[in-house]
Amino acid sequence: MSSPSHKPFWQTKSLLEMSEDEWESLCDGCAKCCLQQLEDEDSQQLVFTDVACDLLDSQTCRCTDYPNRSIRVPSCMNLNINNIAQAAEFAPPSCAYRLLYLGDDLPDWHHLQSQSKESVHLSGNSVRGRCRPMASISEDDIEDYVVEWPQN
Repeated sequence: MSSPSHKPFWQTKSLLEMSEDEWESLCDGCAKCCLQQLEDEDSQQLVFTDVACDLLDSQTCRCTDYPNRSIRVPSCMNLNINNIAQAAEFAPPSCAYRLLYLGDDLPDWHHLQSQSKESVHLSGNSVRGRCRPMASISEDDIEDYVVEWPQN
């Protein structure tokens, strides 16, 4: 954490003003964005499943082919300043990009606040140990895997 007289970059810069390294550092490593989402037919709201992209390593909560993810998985959104408004609609409520876009601060468990990359997992805010790969289910059955915990 920083002293009161020196605010951290995410409190002094807009998303547009951030360097590439600053932008990338905002990702908390929760991997909630790697979960499949469905649209509720009644409410038109997006709901999360516990079914993850097959490129996700569910123990590290990292993509196994991050540089090529958008090529290998065309539905994977390469989040950037040009699509942040759209991404904020589907991103989990705890997503740093969404929070900052909406004018909020990062949560205490975020690694930029806590100085620990493990804090996202220790606080229960990641998918570690709580998801299954897409290849393990029939796509027809995906509705059976809707969960509420990613909404935290």
